[in-house]
Amino acid sequence: MADSIAREVPRRRTFAIIAHPDAGKTTLTEKLLLFGGAIQLAGEVKAKKDKIQTRSDWMKIERERGISVVTSVMTFEYGDHIFNLLDTPGHEDFADDTYRTLSAVDSAVMVIDAAKGIEPRTLKLFEVCRLRDIPIVTFVNKMDREARDPFDILDEIEQKLALDTAPITWPIGSGKNFSGTFHLADSAVRGSDSEEHRTKVNGARSDLVAGRLPENEREAFAEGLELAQEACRPFDLAAFREGHLTPVFWGSALRNFGVRDLIEALGDVGPAPRAQEADTRKVEATEEKMTSFVFKIQANMDPNHRDRIAFVRVCSGTLERGMKAKLVRTGKPMSLSAPQFFFARSRITADEAYAGDVVGIPNHGTLRIGDTLTEGEELLFRGVPNFAPEILRRVRLGDAMKAKKLKEALQQMAEEGVVQLFSPEDGSPAIVGVVGALQLDVLKERLAAEYQLPVDFEVARFSVCRWISADSRMELQRFIESHRGDIARDLDEDPVFLAQHEFSLNYEAERWKDIRFAAIKDYQVREAA
Repeated sequence: MADSIAREVPRRRTFAIIAHPDAGKTTLTEKLLLFGGAIQLAGEVKAKKDKIQTRSDWMKIERERGISVVTSVMTFEYGDHIFNLLDTPGHEDFADDTYRTLSAVDSAVMVIDAAKGIEPRTLKLFEVCRLRDIPIVTFVNKMDREARDPFDILDEIEQKLALDTAPITWPIGSGKNFSGTFHLADSAVRGSDSEEHRTKVNGARSDLVAGRLPENEREAFAEGLELAQEACRPFDLAAFREGHLTPVFWGSALRNFGVRDLIEALGDVGPAPRAQEADTRKVEATEEKMTSFVFKIQANMDPNHRDRIAFVRVCSGTLERGMKAKLVRTGKPMSLSAPQFFFARSRITADEAYAGDVVGIPNHGTLRIGDTLTEGEELLFRGVPNFAPEILRRVRLGDAMKAKKLKEALQQMAEEGVVQLFSPEDGSPAIVGVVGALQLDVLKERLAAEYQLPVDFEVARFSVCRWISADSRMELQRFIESHRGDIARDLDEDPVFLAQHEFSLNYEAERWKDIRFAAIKDYQVREAA
């Protein structure tokens, strides 16, 4: 077993794709999968019905709006490597799903629109990567459209992100004249990604490079290329792995330029599975005992079966089909009878998985986001927090006879992480909390499609939510008793204070000095019910 772990772990590359909405993230995902042989045909954002299975966006709302609203997990091979690709939602309303996903990767590909540069969402996602010391590879997309000067984009990355840049390739033209990339270190040209190998050239002004551009653009390109070779930073592997430098690639995912360069670089310089911090120690990827944690729950991926999949990142050892693992939260064993590798909605049974792999474990509500699975050791992986919602709503159901069914559906959606669910202490109807309004649209559609529950939402009298705690259990209980109408319980039965606005929250915090009001709740172990 030790031999197979030593052989297999270095082959893994587990990465997320992050971007501002509409930067071309999902298109890039599909082209990467094409190279991995996972699909034969890449579906466009407005895919026809018969192409839907080829796409990483599989929910109806994703197909209709052309956006990703949940993280898609895909495993494929390219060359000597096995890639675990996590395509994250770009829209800020689904930030919590993206944050959880970034806890499960070893690197990230940052997709930038060549015309727009660094956009607000890109900046936020980058900051999360920096907090986690996740190395970033940059792909400047849409070079086949109107694009900014490459040096301007490099300067913006360095200024806005405080991140050194090292261009690996250089674009040959832009807009309708974009015709390929020049590899700076190898002095080689690659046109479209159908060209399996780069063509070596002698000097930047060779006919092979310049001949790809209109005559009036050749001299300017040659001057820019010469400046890039002389003035730009060389790639430094150590600085990249430490998160201080990003290698930059240029291309057009839609028109098949630059994607092959990107995937080859991820294999060559992308980090292999790294050690993971747990509460008691650091877990090395090459250890023999299996450890893993749940970073995502997805229900009803197959509408014909009420399936429920927990996505786990394997951190060490070998996760084998049929093995027994300990669920640390409850202390109880569970059988991993049918772990699965995923390509969006398609899936195959995983006989064994190694550190870095992402596998789906079917279960009936046993596993929750943040859970740790081990071969017996008492340890917990950290870093999968809950964030206080920014929008609070009550759910209005037209048919009162379906109230019990709604309660069960909301419970399942909350366990999956679609929304947060709060049950008021005074017995009033449950309140759902979301980061952004689009999450409410997803909840509404899924309740209708998967549970046949048409619902609407009402504005709650609360707009702020904070988890409350105190060193003294008696003091916490005293606060709860005196604010009974403003207290709710979350999915774990932990107490939450609901305030009408920030002013009232600050007022209570000033009056009750011993009570902690938290906007972030870390995963906690609790006894099984």
